[in-house]
Amino acid sequence: MQLTRLFDLVPRYLERYGNKPDVLAAKENGQWRGYSLTEFQQAVAEISYALINMGIVPGDRIASISNNRPEWNFLDMAIMEIGAIHIPIYPTISEEDYRYILNHAEVRLIFLSSEDIYRRISAIIPDVPSIMEVLRFTGHNDLRNLLDLREIGRNNPNPEEVERRKNAINTDDVATIIYTSGTTGNPKGVMLTHQNLLSNLISVSYIPTFGPEGRALSFLPLCHVYERMLNYMYLYLGISIYYAENLGTIGDNIKEINPDMMCAVPRVIEKLFDKIMSAGHKLKGVKHAIFNWAVYLADHYDVSGRNTAWYRFRLSIADKLVLSKWRAALGGKFKIVVSGGAAIAPRLIRIFRAAGIPIYEGYGLTETSPVISTTSSDPNGFKVGTVGPPMPGVQLKIADDGEILCKSPGVMKGYYKEPELTKLVIDEEGWFHTGDIGVIEPEGQLRITGRKKEIFKTSLGKYIAPEAVENKIKTSPVVDNVMVVGENQRFAAALIVPDFQKLKEYCQHKGITVNSNKEMIERVEVFKLYAHEIDKKNRQLGKTEQIRKFMLLPDEWTVMSGEMTPTLKLKRSYVTEKYKNEIAQIFTGNGKERD
Repeated sequence: MQLTRLFDLVPRYLERYGNKPDVLAAKENGQWRGYSLTEFQQAVAEISYALINMGIVPGDRIASISNNRPEWNFLDMAIMEIGAIHIPIYPTISEEDYRYILNHAEVRLIFLSSEDIYRRISAIIPDVPSIMEVLRFTGHNDLRNLLDLREIGRNNPNPEEVERRKNAINTDDVATIIYTSGTTGNPKGVMLTHQNLLSNLISVSYIPTFGPEGRALSFLPLCHVYERMLNYMYLYLGISIYYAENLGTIGDNIKEINPDMMCAVPRVIEKLFDKIMSAGHKLKGVKHAIFNWAVYLADHYDVSGRNTAWYRFRLSIADKLVLSKWRAALGGKFKIVVSGGAAIAPRLIRIFRAAGIPIYEGYGLTETSPVISTTSSDPNGFKVGTVGPPMPGVQLKIADDGEILCKSPGVMKGYYKEPELTKLVIDEEGWFHTGDIGVIEPEGQLRITGRKKEIFKTSLGKYIAPEAVENKIKTSPVVDNVMVVGENQRFAAALIVPDFQKLKEYCQHKGITVNSNKEMIERVEVFKLYAHEIDKKNRQLGKTEQIRKFMLLPDEWTVMSGEMTPTLKLKRSYVTEKYKNEIAQIFTGNGKERD
């Protein structure tokens, strides 16, 4: 069948792959529960009938604030096929952002996944006059839920009206508005059409080497375009989608379902690697030596395949003794792990690939639906330190100031209610200005070197791209987060958030007794530990990029505390304002300086 709207994916699935029992799956009462294609279609139809019965008309905006779950897909498809617009919202944003988004989008209905979210937004609802009703996905409190809605649909079927609305929807109609988390100012509503997302999912669909026999683990938020587009791609390829219970259960869920694929942000992959390394450090004697040898060997793996016969022989021994156990701990079946959202350390790519767990890295923005480029197994498709060549249908060029510009069918229709803002990022020739700085390698791969707005200049006139320096520092096992500062100063410095779990283990090993994070970071032994780590990283940096001073901070940076966006990017302006006194101390001589 012809695929022109996102909701066409469901009937196409039945036509191509039949009535699979686990098109979607999630844990319910401690057991994995699969949903067949028939159940999927029935749920979508009943919700569509109910929404029409409630008076929802084409163009109405319906919001969801939820964790990943099969019901999210039922609602998503129903909203789109009746011509309404789905606005998925992060469950972790501030009250101020909720108020802004709900009012700006003039949301008619809100679907929630938990009582906690309802408590967080209940005070806001009276401030949003457009809201008709707030509903729950599940549960039986004072709100109606999705099962109640489906019952309304069963009692009020209206297939003729659904079909009429579907036939009226064009491929370039807006399917969703996704509000970008933003590091400054109000969130922006990115309008994405059916064609935007379809073009993107089709362009990346050649990368998986498996089809309907495969399983994908999904845990990144479906309200983010990255995971959402990949979920559509899974439906396109007939791959079963299993939703993790939460971030804390990813390891257990991997072992339970043995997935072939997942997508993640670098921090998740780093945490998985940290667990592997922690287990290795607990080994004693010969086993500990063999583990370290295997890690060393994997760290020298040539991902381009130019490994000598002698190296391959040693790697086969390391695989039998150590690396195969890593694969088993991660389900044993991974064919693809996609990393996106931020740069991943090249070392992790080498080590995991040596262990037979191929990590691919993609790049894109919400405004580009999202993928612009990705590494792959194609010729010249993979080069460590790059995000691969542009996807089919994507044109790239580098502006005179180094900014990455792109044209593609995935570029958004514009920012909702913000035509002037749209003109700032999409020029008259149709080029989208990404705000990222980069270069195109001789073989065609794209290398990201920084954010245009984040690059700063020291008082000596030297430019520094802070993200590149931060990514180096974050490879240290005792660093959880870091922000490089130094605009209009003589040198670069850093605010460092320790990995407090690792730091506690270090203090215990050294016999250091402390009662709080603050006490830990004030110990001279701890300062020396981080000074040593910074010295190591400085050797990998240019002279003007090197960190001359740093300050350890006693509190983690999280989405809830405000320093991170929901996609785990630094809110630099917020961090700068929050720690302005600490930054001032660094540059007025009170910070601890490296030689």
